[in-house]
Amino acid sequence: MASRVQYRAVRPPRGSQMALGMGRGRGRSGAGIRILIALALAAFALISYFSSREVNPITGETQYVALEPDQEIAMGLQAAPEMIQQHGGEYPDPKLQDYIDQVGYRIVRNSDAAKTNWQFDFHLLADPETINAFALPGGQVFITAALYKKLQTEGQLAGVLGHEIGHVIARHGAQRIAKGQLTDGLIGAVVVGSGSQNTAQVAAMIGELVNMKYGREDELESDDLGVRFMTQAGYDPNAMIGVMEILADSSEGQAPPEFFSTHPNPENRIQKIQAAIQKYYPNGLPAGLEE
Repeated sequence: MASRVQYRAVRPPRGSQMALGMGRGRGRSGAGIRILIALALAAFALISYFSSREVNPITGETQYVALEPDQEIAMGLQAAPEMIQQHGGEYPDPKLQDYIDQVGYRIVRNSDAAKTNWQFDFHLLADPETINAFALPGGQVFITAALYKKLQTEGQLAGVLGHEIGHVIARHGAQRIAKGQLTDGLIGAVVVGSGSQNTAQVAAMIGELVNMKYGREDELESDDLGVRFMTQAGYDPNAMIGVMEILADSSEGQAPPEFFSTHPNPENRIQKIQAAIQKYYPNGLPAGLEE
């Protein structure tokens, strides 16, 4: 009688080389897909950023901007009411508001800012505690009552407004948006490629530090442009040094280290302002400037 041969399927033991080999194959495949997706995301972010390159006609700077001018203007107009509300509304004295407008538009009309199509609008905010001035993309410029009341001359007010006009002209808001989009895109690529949230957190911190550096450079560039614009409008740019001294006194004992601040220390900004005055007027300032 012929013997009967029985065949039995043999399951590899857990942890065997065969089982581990199959797992590694699937892992390698998944990692490869993640890397391809990550590379695509990074490439898209980089292409989008570098394709936004253009030269600013006023500053001569090559820059990367995420928005068209009309988009910047619309964004500023849309955000202005919220910013006004955050600072307690507009200052209730219409005469003071008219004065802010008078100085602001004098700078715009009589400087290189007049060569642009930005829709400037100046706001005196009621906030009695926050010593600040800032600008939104497109031309919305704000100064708080707390800062305004510390200013001693019209030239100092012109220095503050000229600096903020500089932010608008240099399109710092649109540049920061473009950099933010690039950073977000690269961070997303890191997350997809590594699958690690910890890596994403580290990348985010690096991105924030990069943007902080740009923030400090923006402030210094706006100081430079402020010197240029206010002098063209007939104001003595040395008044901006007085503004820095006021800011230094106001932040006495509270100023953060320069490296971790988006605003350079006032003492360092004074040196840059003096250098800008020398750059634009190496033979001395024009006569008859208003302080």
